[in-house]
Amino acid sequence: MAASMTSKELEAYAKAGAVAEEVFGAIRTVVAFGGQEKEALRYSRNLGDAQKFGIKKGFTNGASMGFIWLVIFCCYALGFWYGGKLVREDEYTVGEMIIVFFSVLIGAFSLGNAAPNIQSLATARGAAHIVYQLIDLKSAIDSSSKEGTQPSSVTGTIQFRNIHFSYPSRPDVKVLNGMSLEALPGQTVALVGSSGCGKSTTVSLLLRFYDPSQGQVLLDGNDVKDLNIKWLREHIGLVSQEPILFATTIAENIRYGREGVTMDEIVQATKNANAYDFIMKLPAKFETMVGERGAQLSGGQKQRIAIARALVRDPKILLLDEATSALDTESESIVQDALDKARKGRTTLVIAHRLSTIKTADIIVGFDKGVIVEKGTHDELMLTKGTYYQLVTSQSQIKSEEEEGIEEFIQLSPEKKGLQRGLSREMKRQLSISEEKEQEEELKLPNAPFTRLMRLNAPEWYFIILGCFGAIINGGVQPAFAVIFSEILGVFAESKDQQEKMITIYSLIFVGLGVVSLVTMFLQGYMFGRSGEALTSRLRDMTFRSMLRQDVAWFDNPKNSVGALTTRLATDASLVQGVTGVRLGTMFMSLANMGVAIIISFIYGWKLTLVILGFMPFILLGGVMQIKLLAGQAGKNKEALEGAGKVAVESIENIRTVAPLTKEDAFFQLYMDNLENPYKEALTRAHLVGLTYAFSQAIIYFAYAAAFVFGAYLIEQREMEFRDVFLVFGAIVFGAMGLGNAAAFAPDVGKAQVSAKRVIHLIDTKPTLDYTSPDGNKLPNDYKAEVSFKSVHFRYPNRITVPVLQGLTCSVSPGQTLALVGSSGCGKSTSIQLIERFYDAEEGSVCLANNDVKTLNIQWLRSQLGLVSQEPILFDCSIAENIAYGDNFRTVTMDEIIKAAKEANIHTFIASLPDGYETNVGSKGTQLSGGQKQRIAIARALIRSPKVLLLDEATSALDTESEKVVQEALDKARAGRTCVVIAHRLSTIKNADKICVVSHGKIAETGTHNELMAKQGFYYKLVKSSVRA
Repeated sequence: MAASMTSKELEAYAKAGAVAEEVFGAIRTVVAFGGQEKEALRYSRNLGDAQKFGIKKGFTNGASMGFIWLVIFCCYALGFWYGGKLVREDEYTVGEMIIVFFSVLIGAFSLGNAAPNIQSLATARGAAHIVYQLIDLKSAIDSSSKEGTQPSSVTGTIQFRNIHFSYPSRPDVKVLNGMSLEALPGQTVALVGSSGCGKSTTVSLLLRFYDPSQGQVLLDGNDVKDLNIKWLREHIGLVSQEPILFATTIAENIRYGREGVTMDEIVQATKNANAYDFIMKLPAKFETMVGERGAQLSGGQKQRIAIARALVRDPKILLLDEATSALDTESESIVQDALDKARKGRTTLVIAHRLSTIKTADIIVGFDKGVIVEKGTHDELMLTKGTYYQLVTSQSQIKSEEEEGIEEFIQLSPEKKGLQRGLSREMKRQLSISEEKEQEEELKLPNAPFTRLMRLNAPEWYFIILGCFGAIINGGVQPAFAVIFSEILGVFAESKDQQEKMITIYSLIFVGLGVVSLVTMFLQGYMFGRSGEALTSRLRDMTFRSMLRQDVAWFDNPKNSVGALTTRLATDASLVQGVTGVRLGTMFMSLANMGVAIIISFIYGWKLTLVILGFMPFILLGGVMQIKLLAGQAGKNKEALEGAGKVAVESIENIRTVAPLTKEDAFFQLYMDNLENPYKEALTRAHLVGLTYAFSQAIIYFAYAAAFVFGAYLIEQREMEFRDVFLVFGAIVFGAMGLGNAAAFAPDVGKAQVSAKRVIHLIDTKPTLDYTSPDGNKLPNDYKAEVSFKSVHFRYPNRITVPVLQGLTCSVSPGQTLALVGSSGCGKSTSIQLIERFYDAEEGSVCLANNDVKTLNIQWLRSQLGLVSQEPILFDCSIAENIAYGDNFRTVTMDEIIKAAKEANIHTFIASLPDGYETNVGSKGTQLSGGQKQRIAIARALIRSPKVLLLDEATSALDTESEKVVQEALDKARAGRTCVVIAHRLSTIKNADKICVVSHGKIAETGTHNELMAKQGFYYKLVKSSVRA
């Protein structure tokens, strides 16, 4: 039962962990929409479920421990009664009976003391059940399988025959409905259509992320189901719409493309992908760390590195899913040329809505509702005037044939071009030293006072008091048993009639002690188990809330990655139970046990007691040494285990990137490498811990020897009677055994000390930007939302040597739109983050209505802003809940949700789903296409009716048809609102009231579209370039 409860408890904790992982991975979205409290409550609800199972487990453990002791004392009673009967019938001598009884007694006593360890075993069984269930899980599509054919060569013929497909999570929604398609070797086939029509699904089926429910996917005439999965994926190069990079160097990220790739090949791939120049401008060049999910690079830079990673693979088949969507016109043109070259001799499937990307394809295929509605070349489809014709003419109307043309066209200072965010080798060395210092400082953190933990456990004081009562009685029962046992030895000197009477009385006393133990053991086990579970949940909740309370810069620190934080949440709070909960009950019992034993021993023979107690410091010394050794090890191990957690989260979270790269084994090895050091450390320290434990146990036997020798001497000197010596010895033996039982938990105490001080330190950490703070002004409802930057200087806290903004000055009047354009890393997105107060400016001021944002209440400020990012992040809940997330300060009605969805051009799609607005979007919105996710993100921003709209490439993921409608919706939404737009689509930029060209953290050019065209400067060149394209 305990194992079953543990299994359910861990499942509930896993759900809470999934919430934490999702929240930390989307922390900027959570912060921007003020969702911290909502997420804390969501996490807390899962903790509540886990706590319920933990309490049930405590009840089961308490009852089972009490029952064990009841049975043990009943066995004593039966054994003593039956042994006495055998002695009276002369079948046993008194000596034989005592030997047998004492042997069984000691064995049963040890079994009783093992009860807490049995509880740990049950917990381990429950955890193991989940682990082995996962290990034994057989995947229908197993990437590690050696099965399947591996043809000697690939020509590249791809065929889709009558494909029907629905996602497993939404079996009622047909994504592909009898789709058939063929791509011949060397051909480029472009897939076009509205968001959610099945284009990306086609790519997923070829990669065998899924298998079709009907039909076949063939490669060179072989059903992909019959091919070895790893072999299949090794011959395919994929570049996705949302490029994922791993938290390592640029070179290593590209090296993931193919095993054994040389540096020369990496360099050539970056040149082909137009990434080489910006990489060489970075201080550390190819050794630049890109950060978690490539956070240290811009969207365009990430996409070019992802393209280089695909090109270095030299695949026979290229899959380009919006591969150039984040690139500006100049870069896109160069990269497109590189891709055109790379496509020679390769079969290529292209998903795109840029005309420049698709018009040169050999075949263009129009998708609609999971079927192909038209097929042909660009010229052929233009003549038929169907779906493709409408797409092209729609693009022409908004003059965006190859629009995305600002991001890096401007070359004000070519020698300085590029994002100066990397780390030089020297900087990396300094960072390494800094991290080592942080680890040393963490180890030097003051231990959390035990009283502090008890104060946190104060709401359960009545459970703790009852548990203490039970533990103290339990501790007193065993030494008291020694007194009774010494008395019963004299029974056999009585007459047989008197023996029978006395034996019956003592047997009933044993049964009475068993009943007392049943009650008190239950009180100890259940009450401390309950209080311990409550403390664990409370610490997890407080830790999670403390993490959410930290500012965004705290999450930028590599040691606070998603994996590290979820690992800390999962382990630290639960390890604190090493000094609380059930362990605390065991300690109280052991102390009571030893205390009562010493008192009884002093009463019956103080001299012998002093001799025995002389060995006590050595026993305690052994325990203290164990705790010190294990505490030091626990501190070091935590860093390595968090490193393993980072790898696990990063690889599993980005499995759609890991799997096509066939790097599952590489990440597994990286995970094992992180575990290697703790394993070696444990082996080294195991010898020392073993020696100290052996020392403490050996001392007990030395004490026994001394007690026998000195006891015999006292009997000989007639200073003590045999009965009293035996009583003192028995009391001390039982006390020492209880103390030894407590010493067995020394490893838990060591780990608990480290975890407790980390938890308390985090709870006490006060962030610079505290969203819970009531400080700051709130402007009246009718304030004029003017946004201005006044000589703003800024560097990211974790890259203090790299200036990002260097005197940025610009403003936008209330109700007007400001468009920020410029090269990657020039400071555009940083500007939006400063408005949101993710960070504060080092110099200068960011103002709202002429009020420095530093003087405004943070929560109020963010409630006035609506943010839509380039890479939209949705949460694993329903569409309605995701849209409602835009305003977490009130209850959003369904009518408001539908209205926002209509404004974002997503209502019709949602209504077509079987579950409508209750459809779950999956983790990170994986059940939706990129365009669908972006429109839901726009609806989320609109629902709060913000005074200021912040649009960071808000329409970049949309197809032309959707983009036009959504742009109209945004134009309506902008009416009466101040809007700051980051974009490089001319359709988005040209209608802005003011356009600011940003270069190297400063404004290089300002004006309206017409004014800047008249200047014939950088903006003019951009537009001309775009029009020519």
